[in-house]
Amino acid sequence: MTVAVFPGSFDPITLGHLNIIERAAAVFDKVVVCVIGNSEKRYMFTEEQRLAFAKKAVSHLENVEAQAHTGLLTDFMASVDSTLLVKGVRNAQDMDYEYMMERANKTLREDIEVMYLFSDPEFIHVSSTTTREMIKYNKKLDCYLPSSVIEEMQNIQ
Repeated sequence: MTVAVFPGSFDPITLGHLNIIERAAAVFDKVVVCVIGNSEKRYMFTEEQRLAFAKKAVSHLENVEAQAHTGLLTDFMASVDSTLLVKGVRNAQDMDYEYMMERANKTLREDIEVMYLFSDPEFIHVSSTTTREMIKYNKKLDCYLPSSVIEEMQNIQ
């Protein structure tokens, strides 16, 4: 069974993320969305909230699950018996960053492979950063977030 890991801080998970997850789910036996923490980063949402959003967003996909992890991604991959990362890329800047991360991860585990999926055009502008700004200023979110995540946000506010 091929297990792919799709990591991110998902603060919050967006339609762009979900597009990549759905496409990966069509290719791999199992996809694990890893809501990963970074002690150097300030989040709008807690780890518990980010995980809840991710679980809601992927609940319609039978072969996808979401888990939280604090620590190194390579350790998480070992815990779910995976050597495959799926990374979403919107532009050349994303590609440069993700390639550097790939090289760093390979210093820890040489057996890791990375599959890059390019964003569908309608999601190129969607990022968690932009979405947080829309949330902050009470703007319409339906072109940024899955409806299940919008509903979950309303439950916590």
